[in-house]
Amino acid sequence: MQSKELNKDSNLRVLKEIAELLNEGTEISPLLKKVLQKLLEGTGVTTGWIFFIDHDGRHTVVSTENLPEALEKNNCNPLKKGSCWCIEWFKNGTLTKATNIIECRRLEKAMRNKEETNGIAFHATIPLQSGNEQFGLLNVSAPEKREFTANELALLESIALQIGSAIKRIRLTKKEQEIALIDERNRLARDLHDSVNQLLFSLTLTARGGAEMTEEESTKNTFKHIQTLAQDALTEMRALIWQLRPSGLEKGLIQAIKAYGEMLGLSVKTNLCGVLSLPAQVEESLWRISQEALNNCKRHSGQNDVEIAINVGKCKVEMTIVDHGIGFLYDKGKALPSLGIESMQERAEALNGIFTLESEPGKGTKIYTKLPY
Repeated sequence: MQSKELNKDSNLRVLKEIAELLNEGTEISPLLKKVLQKLLEGTGVTTGWIFFIDHDGRHTVVSTENLPEALEKNNCNPLKKGSCWCIEWFKNGTLTKATNIIECRRLEKAMRNKEETNGIAFHATIPLQSGNEQFGLLNVSAPEKREFTANELALLESIALQIGSAIKRIRLTKKEQEIALIDERNRLARDLHDSVNQLLFSLTLTARGGAEMTEEESTKNTFKHIQTLAQDALTEMRALIWQLRPSGLEKGLIQAIKAYGEMLGLSVKTNLCGVLSLPAQVEESLWRISQEALNNCKRHSGQNDVEIAINVGKCKVEMTIVDHGIGFLYDKGKALPSLGIESMQERAEALNGIFTLESEPGKGTKIYTKLPY
């Protein structure tokens, strides 16, 4: 009886410590790593990993702790590739509670190849959910452990429910923050349009009127210079307003890119392969990357023709932006040449994507972006 009471107290302590972690967390990936560490410290399990599974059934490894060499090799590639019982059961809707997995496919394969599994052959799998919404799986294991008891599964299920609630809370919070950011961008865009933009437009008209009213050549040239500067500033201001609130994005990414290029005075040729139906975050990143590329073309390429190709695959989208302008000398082994190009790379890498830049003097510039979704 005393042993059972001690075990009960230990379980309550683990639940309490994990609940405190989840309550404080604001970023999902580092939070899940801390939860796995706490789970391994407070229970008998020695290994854990978490899958997120999207609506199309694609799974992503979001956190691991103390994996055996057979699963950890090549940046956890054995976990990332292929399917297994737990993922298949999750996808067909039969995995609704904590369950023992007998003979894990991935571990079976590793043992057949005589790879190091640290004595692990079986694991428990627990769905991560909040209400009717499911996010993925929590998998845990220990050496030589063939089966988890009913009490152990109940504890793991309680922890998984806490994790699911925390994931939903964090995602809802981020969604609210995104909406607030969009609202603020729209407000700034309206303010700039109604104030600075109108003042610059008035300055352009005033300078043109001044140039027409005077006969003195030097004064006329001064007014013309002021008019040119004001027009350049007006173009920059309109581009800034577009960046804050992209007009036309609601009509599709291609339309928005072409309209933005026209606003800059560029001739944008687009080519789309596949159906352009992307998650909002992916579309936003492609839009911002193309904006910066078009700005750079306008300022630095020395010509006005740009080619943009977008290729949409089953789980990835590729965008290539090419101009045939003056180009520049770029060494791939060194830092990127500007903050704008760095921001493009950061946007791509934030979504686990790829960004590359190619340029040579006299041969133009090519920007390539690939994003998973």
